[in-house]
Amino acid sequence: MSLLTIEEKLIMPISEHIRHIAPSGTFAIANAVNNMRLEGYDVIGFVIGEPDFETPAHIRQAGIEAIEKGYTHYSPTAGLLELKKAIAKKLKQDNNLDYDLNQIIVSCGAKQSIFNIIISITDPGDEIIVPIPYWVSYTEQVKFAGGKPVFLETTSENDYKITPEQLNEAITPNTRAIILNSPSNPTGMIYTREELEAIAEIIIKHKIYCIADEIYEKIIYDDNEHISIASLGDEIKKWTLVVNGVSKAYAMTGWRVGYCAGDKDVIKAMGKIQGHTTSGTSTISQYASITALNGGDDCIKEMLSHFDKRRRYIVERLNAIKGIKCLMPEGAFYAFPDISYYLDTKIDGREINNSLDFCNYILKKHLIACIPGSAFGSDNNVRFSYACSIENIEKGLDRFEEGCKKIREANNLN
Repeated sequence: MSLLTIEEKLIMPISEHIRHIAPSGTFAIANAVNNMRLEGYDVIGFVIGEPDFETPAHIRQAGIEAIEKGYTHYSPTAGLLELKKAIAKKLKQDNNLDYDLNQIIVSCGAKQSIFNIIISITDPGDEIIVPIPYWVSYTEQVKFAGGKPVFLETTSENDYKITPEQLNEAITPNTRAIILNSPSNPTGMIYTREELEAIAEIIIKHKIYCIADEIYEKIIYDDNEHISIASLGDEIKKWTLVVNGVSKAYAMTGWRVGYCAGDKDVIKAMGKIQGHTTSGTSTISQYASITALNGGDDCIKEMLSHFDKRRRYIVERLNAIKGIKCLMPEGAFYAFPDISYYLDTKIDGREINNSLDFCNYILKKHLIACIPGSAFGSDNNVRFSYACSIENIEKGLDRFEEGCKKIREANNLN
């Protein structure tokens, strides 16, 4: 890293370290959509990954009661004892995982948990393996820590999942961890027990960490099953840092509560980071989260029913469009269609060479917003969030279909 002179720093006041960090692709598109709506455009958005449902009433009430009881002061940096107990109980009941309370930390969302893990275990030059497609923040968090993201390509033919052979070949003496997201954002695909067992063997063999992002654990369809890789034995548990939270399952994105369970020394290091950054998570949010975790999952069922109906509709509509190919998601609330048929084209004097060009075209010309696959490392795809009403999905896909038709006509693709 080069050293800047005083004159250069006056011209470029932002540190070189931060200049290499890219902004969030999802929030960039979301901001563009909001600005267009303020200007009066009727934009239909398939952008942000959060349930379009209210936090269940009993959880909201717990937050209100926390305020009324005066629970409005700082919490311990690592989280309220009562919440850590609820997390330990949840991990035992749902995942057959036993953790002591000093192996659990509560953070301001699962995103902060992942960030704190990466900062805690990564030295400059360390490698973190990231399967493609990936959630947009993984790579930038690795860069922030001075690490190097090492990418593993996947294909739709393999359901966008890595193989143990790929992982084994990618590991070097500098490898520190792999990030494993199941169910996946953006693909919605889930690793089976057999697939995880094979991956776990490689992780144990090479003694690297597995950062297991399980935030979509409860958003699962059909007969699919979520398996926490940490539950496959004591050895893999030792190397796994399980990340989860209440945001997706209980429609609590704005409450900002996530957590991590794993090696007590890593958890302790994460606590140091929080102690000098955010301190403890909102006390009110933590009390609401205790109710969420202890209250059972009945409140999730109706939301899942709506997501399932939307999932089937959106994938059927996408696959009916000439040249579009989309796998049926097994979990989460995203569709990740391949739009490569429409790339390297032109329309209205506009070149469509990549997923960003494609998304800009359908946003500006057809008032529909989705996320370019390049934000997830997969430039042949775009991501649709179906965490929106079926009416908007129908209307938005009508526009999307018309936009694709216009490209085909302009380029004689029919």
